[in-house]
Amino acid sequence: MRISARADYAVRAALQLAASGDDGPLKAEAIAAAQDIPHKFLESILNDMRRGGLVVSQRGGNGGYRLARAAESISIADVIRVVDGPLVSVRGVRPPELSYTGAAESLLPLWIALRSNVREILDGVSLADVASARLPAEVSALAEAPGAWTNP
Repeated sequence: MRISARADYAVRAALQLAASGDDGPLKAEAIAAAQDIPHKFLESILNDMRRGGLVVSQRGGNGGYRLARAAESISIADVIRVVDGPLVSVRGVRPPELSYTGAAESLLPLWIALRSNVREILDGVSLADVASARLPAEVSALAEAPGAWTNP
């Protein structure tokens, strides 16, 4: 699985908004500077997030962006889906739409299992969890597993 720059930037921007709490809207420039995200790229991402119902924008001198709902109710998966579409696809196709034959026939259940695990992790972690550095125990355990931080 590969996390795109767009998804990474979107999650980081959403986390910046989550961390700001009720301090009022944040300007895109402030989010971009805080997270080292190219401003023009961030504007496009924030527009997708607004259309997807994750953020709201306010115009004017005191304008900017804020989360559309509580950070506890927005999962990391929600953010990724809004900017990148399905969490797991194979050649751009969702796994249930694939079919294999012969020796590759059991590949489909593997892709489905992968998608299930990705969903379980990303749907189970909210912006509030990450912003407060309180990851669910299952996620922390996976990150602490032997070999988790090494590249084969």
